[in-house]
Amino acid sequence: MSIAKKLASQTAIYGVSSIVGRVLSYLLVPIYTAHFAAAEYGIVTGLYAYVSFLNVVFTYGLETTFFRFANRPGEDRRELYSRTLSLLLLSSVVLTVLLALLARPLLALLRLPPGHYEYAIWVALILGLDAVAALPFARLRLENKARRFAAIRLTNILLYVGLNLFFVVLCPAVLRSAPAGMLASLRPLVQAVYNPNLGVGYVFLSNLAASALTLLLLAHELLDFRFRWPQLGFLRPLLAYALPLMLMGLAGMVNETLDRILLPTYLPEGFYPGVSRLGAVGVYGACYKLSIFMSLIIQAFRYAAEPFFFAQSTEKNSPATFALVLKWFTLCCAFIFVGISLNLSWVGPLFLRRPEYLTGLGVVPILLLANLFLGVYYNLSVWFKLTDKTYFGTYIGAAGAVLTIALNIALIPVMGYMGSAWATLACYFMMAALCWWLGERHFPVPYPVGRLLAWLLVAVALVVLGQATVRGLPAGSVAGYALGLALPLLFAAAVYGVEVRRGIRRA
Repeated sequence: MSIAKKLASQTAIYGVSSIVGRVLSYLLVPIYTAHFAAAEYGIVTGLYAYVSFLNVVFTYGLETTFFRFANRPGEDRRELYSRTLSLLLLSSVVLTVLLALLARPLLALLRLPPGHYEYAIWVALILGLDAVAALPFARLRLENKARRFAAIRLTNILLYVGLNLFFVVLCPAVLRSAPAGMLASLRPLVQAVYNPNLGVGYVFLSNLAASALTLLLLAHELLDFRFRWPQLGFLRPLLAYALPLMLMGLAGMVNETLDRILLPTYLPEGFYPGVSRLGAVGVYGACYKLSIFMSLIIQAFRYAAEPFFFAQSTEKNSPATFALVLKWFTLCCAFIFVGISLNLSWVGPLFLRRPEYLTGLGVVPILLLANLFLGVYYNLSVWFKLTDKTYFGTYIGAAGAVLTIALNIALIPVMGYMGSAWATLACYFMMAALCWWLGERHFPVPYPVGRLLAWLLVAVALVVLGQATVRGLPAGSVAGYALGLALPLLFAAAVYGVEVRRGIRRA
C-alpha cells in the first residue's frame, strides 16, 4: 500500500468515529433548536466555549508530546506511557476538584444566568474524565489500532445522542401525552428519572455519562501501566516540549471560541431586533455548527496524520509526501466548501428548526473557508513539531489570538456575529500564511502554494457567483437546487481533469 493510500485508509477509519459520530451528535442541533429558545441554547454554547479552553489546560500538550518521545530511537514506550499517564492522572484529579469547588464564582465570572451551579460541577467532571482518556486514545493511535479507537469513540457518541433523545425529546413527550396514549406506559419511568426544571442541564449530564463509559471501555489501556510519581529528570524535557504546545492550544482556542465569549460583551443591546445578546450567541453558535462538515474532515485527518507525520519524518522522500498530502487535503476541503455553501437553502432548515436561527446562515460560508485554512495550518505545522521547535507554534498561535481579539472587538459592534466570522477567517488565513513562511526557512517542503491558491480562488468565485444567481431565482425553485448540486460537481470535475490526469501523464 502506498504512503498516500495508507494515510487515506487510516483517515477513513478514524473518520468512522469522527464523521459518523459527529454527524449523529450534530443531528442534535435541530432537536436543541426546536426544544430550546436561542437564549437557553446560548448557555450551552457559552459554557462549552470555556470547556474548549479548559480541555487544553487539562491535557497540556501531552498527546503530541507522547507521540514525539515515543518515536525517538531507543525509547521505552511502555515506561514512557506509564510515567506520562501517571502525570496526567494526578493533574486531572487536582484540576477537577479545584474547578468543582470554584463552581459558583466561576459561573458568576462567566456572566451566565444564576442558578444551576451543578452545571459547572458536571463540566468539571467531564473535563477530568476526558483528560484521563486522552493518553490511552493516543496510545491506540500510536499502535495503529484505529478500529478500536473508532469503536470506542463511536460508542461514546451513540450514548450521548441516545441520552439526549431520551431526556430532551422522549421524556417531555411522555409527560405531555394523554393518559390513554401510546406513551402512557412510560410515564412512571419518566417521572422517576426526569426533572423538567433541569432543561439544558441534560445536555451536560448526557456528556458526563458518555465520558464515564469511555473510561470503562478504555479499561485495558488504563490498567496496563504502572503508576510512577513524576520525577524532575523526566518532567523537564517532557514539559519543555509540551508547554509550548499547551500555549499554542490555548491560543488556538482563543481563535476558535473567543468570539462566542466576546459577543455578549461587545454586541450592542438591540443590535438584532427582538433578540437578546445571549440569544445572538445561541444563533451564532447554532450556525457555527454547520461548519461541522469541514471540521469533521480536519479532525479525522488530524487523528491519522499526527502519528503518520512523525513516523514518516525519517524517510528520504518525506517532504514530497507532506506536499502531496497538503494538496489533496486542500482540494477535498475546497469541494466541501463549495458543496455546503451552495446548498444552505435546504441544509440550513434541516438543522436549524426555528426561524430565529436561520437569520445567521450568512456566517456559514465564511466559517467553512476559515476552517479550511485551519486545516491547512495543521498540515503546515508539521515542520516545528518535527524539528522540536514547538515554541514557533506558540508564537503563531499568539499572533492569531491577538488578531482574533482585536478584530472581534472592532467588528462585533458594527457587524454583529458576521464580524466574528470574518475575524475567524482572517485569523486562520494569517496563521496558515505565517506558518508556511516560517517553515520555508526552517524545514523546506515543496508545497504547490500557487496552484492551491488558484483552486481556492476558483472555489470562492463559484460560491459567490452561485449564491448571487440563486438569490435571483424564486425561493425553493428547482433551478436553485440544481445549481447548488451542479457547481460542486463542476469543481470536482475540473480538479480531476487538471490534477488527476496531470498526475497520470507524469507517471
